[in-house]
Amino acid sequence: MTDPVRIAMWSGPRNISTAMMRAFENRPDCAVSDEPFYGCYLKRTGIDHPMADRIIDDMDCDFDSVARALKGPAPGGAAVWYQKHMSHHMLPNDDLSWSDGMAHCFLIRQPDAMVASYAKKRETPVASDFGFDRLGELFDQVANRKGAVPPVLDAADVLRDPRRALTALCDAVGIPFDDAMLAWPPGRRDSDGIWADVWYASVEASTGFLPYDPVPVQLPPELRAVADACRPAYERLAEHRLLRN
Repeated sequence: MTDPVRIAMWSGPRNISTAMMRAFENRPDCAVSDEPFYGCYLKRTGIDHPMADRIIDDMDCDFDSVARALKGPAPGGAAVWYQKHMSHHMLPNDDLSWSDGMAHCFLIRQPDAMVASYAKKRETPVASDFGFDRLGELFDQVANRKGAVPPVLDAADVLRDPRRALTALCDAVGIPFDDAMLAWPPGRRDSDGIWADVWYASVEASTGFLPYDPVPVQLPPELRAVADACRPAYERLAEHRLLRN
């Protein structure tokens, strides 16, 4: 059996990451995994997240066990396996060797938009909730391990021109673009994490990527400080994005 193309897509929350997962899952050749290390992260950190106890009970929370599964056969024997990961689910000393051989990609979004969206679901966020610093560290680790800069997509570029952005991403990971990635049926998927109850209402109602909205986000001072703390890491990664204009 041919080994699947495994795509490790790293991002932070509220970053069109679930819409990207929908786009890949709508391909007939692709299986997806929704934040497979989330339960491990919650169990190891004890952080207060919505539905934390239920998520821990529902998931495999052993890091090594999850890592082995992600290196094993793709669900349903799929030729492409898209793995949606949150950067902060990897703690500083976690070994990344489980992901050797995968096509690593990084999805970023302007911090103001991320913070505004997140604050609607979870009050008083802090900068570490968005994983930008960790995303930058993972980016450096992957670049050093592979000896090449991994592809970076900005959410705004995806929303401006989904076809162009997804074509560039597919080219970067070595798979053909498929028109099926541009639209999908509404509703929940069996592959969605149980946290969909809290976070996925918008994507469940969607049938494709939402139109790009360039209107500046207005944040109160306490949230502005959070966005400002995230901005240096965002801007550093944005220098490497696949689409520059």
